[in-house]
Amino acid sequence: MIRLESIGKQNGRQMVFVEASAALQRGEKIGLVGPNGAGKTTLFRLITGEELPDEGQVSVDRGVTIGYFSQDVGDLAGRSAVSEVMDGVGPVSAVAAELRALEAAMADPEQADEMDAIIARYGEVQGRFEELDGYAQEGRAREVLAGLGFSQEMMDGDVGALSGGWKMRVALARILLMRPDAMLLDEPSNHLDLESLIWLEGFLKGYDGALLMTSHDRAFMNRIVGKVVEIDGGALTAYSGDYEFYQQQRALNEKQQQAQFERQQAMLAKEIAFIERFKARASHAAQVQSRVKKLEKIERVEPPKRRQTVLFEFQPAPRSGDDVVSLKGVHKRYGSRVIYEGLDFQVRRKERWCVMGVNGAGKSTLLKLVAGATQPDQGTVTIGAAVRMGYFAQHAMELLDGERTVFQALEDAFPQAGQGSLRALAGCFGFSGDEIEKRCRVLSGGEKARLVMAKMLYDPPNFLVLDEPTNHLDIATKEMLIAALAEYEGTMLFVSHDRHFLAALSNRVLELTPEGVHAYGGGYTEYVARTGQEAPGLRS
Repeated sequence: MIRLESIGKQNGRQMVFVEASAALQRGEKIGLVGPNGAGKTTLFRLITGEELPDEGQVSVDRGVTIGYFSQDVGDLAGRSAVSEVMDGVGPVSAVAAELRALEAAMADPEQADEMDAIIARYGEVQGRFEELDGYAQEGRAREVLAGLGFSQEMMDGDVGALSGGWKMRVALARILLMRPDAMLLDEPSNHLDLESLIWLEGFLKGYDGALLMTSHDRAFMNRIVGKVVEIDGGALTAYSGDYEFYQQQRALNEKQQQAQFERQQAMLAKEIAFIERFKARASHAAQVQSRVKKLEKIERVEPPKRRQTVLFEFQPAPRSGDDVVSLKGVHKRYGSRVIYEGLDFQVRRKERWCVMGVNGAGKSTLLKLVAGATQPDQGTVTIGAAVRMGYFAQHAMELLDGERTVFQALEDAFPQAGQGSLRALAGCFGFSGDEIEKRCRVLSGGEKARLVMAKMLYDPPNFLVLDEPTNHLDIATKEMLIAALAEYEGTMLFVSHDRHFLAALSNRVLELTPEGVHAYGGGYTEYVARTGQEAPGLRS
C-alpha cells in the first residue's frame, strides 16, 4: 500500500538515501531502526509528502489514510484533551465543540432571553452528533486517554495547562483514535510510564492496519513488530522477524561478510604476489596477463560497516559503609495530597533497588528525599558513612550552561583531568569528532542526558540515585549504559520505565501502592514472576 522505489535524498552535504527501496503492506507491523541521524524521521516525512525525494518515487495506494505521530506536537491550547483527540476523526469534533458551547450557554443566566433559540439549536446539533456516532467516539477517546494515563479531570481540562510530555500523549491519542489504514509512529514510547507503555503495546498488537514505527524501547518494539527495516549508509534493508531476530541476523550477516572479505583478501594477496614475482619473466607473461585480467573482473567484497560502539568502564568507586541510606517515619505531602505517611525504608551496600508505582505514587519524591532535593515534613533521612552520592534527575539537564560546549562542560566539572581522558569520556557517551564542540543549548534531549550522565559517572560515586536515566537515550547508548552499570560495584536506587533496564540491573523491587509499600527480594524479573504483572497499575 506504501512503496519507496529507488529513492535518493540529500540533506545539505549528507546523503540520506541512495537508491533505497522498501514497502509497507496491509497489516504489516514494521520497526524502523538505524543510528541517530540515519534518516528515520526523513523517511516518515517522505511518506507523508512533507518532503520530496531528489530521485525515485514514493507511492501510496489511492484512498489509504495515514496517521503520523511525530515528537513535534506544536502548541496545543484552548481546548480540552478530549476535544483535541476527537479532532482527528473528522467533523464530529466540531459538532462536539458546538454542543459543549450550547450546554454552557444554557447554563448562562445572561443568555436567558435567547434560551428558546439556544434549545432549538441544541436539538439540531445533538441530532447531528448522534448521526455521526459522536457519543461512541467520545467514549473511545476517553478510553484511549485513560489507557495513556489521563484522569477524568485532565481529560476535561485545558490541554494548554499540560506539560510537554502529556501534550505528546494527547497527540498520540489523536492518531490512535483515528485508526487510519497506516500509522507512522516516531518514538511513541517516549514520555510514557510503564503502565501506559504496556497499554499501548496491547493496543498496537490489536490494531489491524499497517504500522511503521521507531522506538528506543527494545522490549516494546520486540513485542509488536514482525519485520524490521534498517537504515544504514543510505540503504534500506528488510529483516523478517522481531527486533531480537534482527539483532541476531545482523550479527550473523556481519560475521559472514567479514569471513568472505578475509577469504577474498587472502586470495587477492596470493594473486598479487604471483604477479609481482613473475611479471618480469617472459616465460610467465601469458599467465601474469591472465591473472591481471581476472583481478580486474573480480567484484570486491566490502568489509562490514562497523557500528561505533564504545564501552564505558567505571573507575573503582570508594567503598561506603554497609548502611547506605535509612528513612524512618517519613511523612510527606504536597498541599492536601499525602505521598508518604510513616515510611520506613533502608538501602544497604550493593543493593540495586528499582522503585515502581503508578503516576503520582511518589517514585520521584522518594528519590528526591534520598538525594536531599526535598525534605520530609516529619521523620528522618540518614545517609550512611562514607557515602558519595550521584543523583540523576530530569531537571539536571536544564542546569547545563547553554553557552559552554560539551568539552568545556566536562572540563569545568573535572579541571584536573587531561584532555585525552576527557575526549575518551565524551566518545564513550556518543560525542566524537566535532560533536564535542557543540554548545549545550543546541543539544537534543538525548545528547543532554548523555552529557549529564558522563559528568556524573567519570569520577564515580558509590551510590547512584537515577530518575528515568534512559529517557531520550537510543538503544545503542542504553546498551552501553546497562553494560557499564552491570559492572558497577556501588549501590543503586532508580526509577525507569524501560523493562530491559529494570530486568538487567535490579536485585530488589520497592513497590509503592495506595495500600502501602511492598519490598521484594530479587529483581524485576522475579517481581513479574511473583506478581504476574509487569507494573503495579496493572493489578486486577
